[in-house]
Amino acid sequence: MYSGLKIKPPFFEIGPKAYLYGAAALKLAQHADRMSRKYDVRIIFTPQCVDIPLIAQNTQDLLVFAQHMDAIPVGRGIGTVLPEAIKEAGAQGVLLNHAEKKLGMAEIERTIARADEVGLISMVCADTPQDALEIARMKPNIVLAESPNLIGVGVRDEAAQLEIAATNALVWGVDPDILVLHGAGIKNGKDIYDIVRHGAQGSGSTSGIILADDPFQMLEEMISAMRMAWDETH
Repeated sequence: MYSGLKIKPPFFEIGPKAYLYGAAALKLAQHADRMSRKYDVRIIFTPQCVDIPLIAQNTQDLLVFAQHMDAIPVGRGIGTVLPEAIKEAGAQGVLLNHAEKKLGMAEIERTIARADEVGLISMVCADTPQDALEIARMKPNIVLAESPNLIGVGVRDEAAQLEIAATNALVWGVDPDILVLHGAGIKNGKDIYDIVRHGAQGSGSTSGIILADDPFQMLEEMISAMRMAWDETH
């Protein structure tokens, strides 16, 4: 576990995936940066790797994470994402094992170790509570718990909400310092409010923000809801 920069809950992750790049990604990132200061919520932004320097150099409080990296050393590896390169580009962390970029468990462990080595915060996706437990034993900084069935199209039912506390308990039984973000199926501020009320330290959204009629307004709705729910429960 990288022991440098600490993230204080509540925190939020925006994953532009391949929807946004360049100037459009920067505009959303700068709006997120303003919302982070307005509501005192740490926001992680995961742009395309080529946009990391642009966004890191033009925001103040945003936490810029790479969407992926490979556990390779400096040297050969055409087409791979080198940890040292994204660190020097301005990234403060890395997202690993998203449902759209899966890794095997052994590779996840190697990549977390490389993130620790170069000083990057590791945020690792887990599809199930059992995966969250196995990944927690590898000591990432953040476990991102989300069911692939909910990503982009799902609706969080009561069973999904009740799973939050159970997953937290599994992860914190390994290490109480690991942060747990619960996502997928997030469409609006009410979803964020409900997920935090059920015990999430963090949450996030991609399509709920980027495909909204007004992405800037939707982002603020979600961040303000997170702040409200956190303050009510802590």
